[in-house]
Amino acid sequence: MSTNNPTDARIAEALGSDDHAFLASLDTDRGMFQQIGDSWHGPLGGWARFAFVIAIVIGLGLAYSFYRAVTADGTDAILGWGLTCIGLLVMQGFLKEWMFARMNMLTVLREIKRLQVQIAMLEEDKS
Repeated sequence: MSTNNPTDARIAEALGSDDHAFLASLDTDRGMFQQIGDSWHGPLGGWARFAFVIAIVIGLGLAYSFYRAVTADGTDAILGWGLTCIGLLVMQGFLKEWMFARMNMLTVLREIKRLQVQIAMLEEDKS
């Protein structure tokens, strides 16, 4: 975490060791893949890893179902594989929504931590 101005330096000094470690793990220049990796840690990290694996399985199933729908001969087969594609696509969408909501939650949590430290510093200055 860089401290370019005096306020940032004071905030960094006021952070506890656990807050410092948390903020250091959430660098400001994180890409999407780093954010996905960050979401694999913490209390719901196991669920996030499980959801990632399930998303890959659903993606492979979706590709297979699409292939079968395109190469199917009868109307019933086309309809069945097509509906399977739609069902898997919906499942994939809901799963990705949960994963991205978790990533956004970590970003919001980081900002809340910073605001807590700034408020504590303001109260310290008043007394």
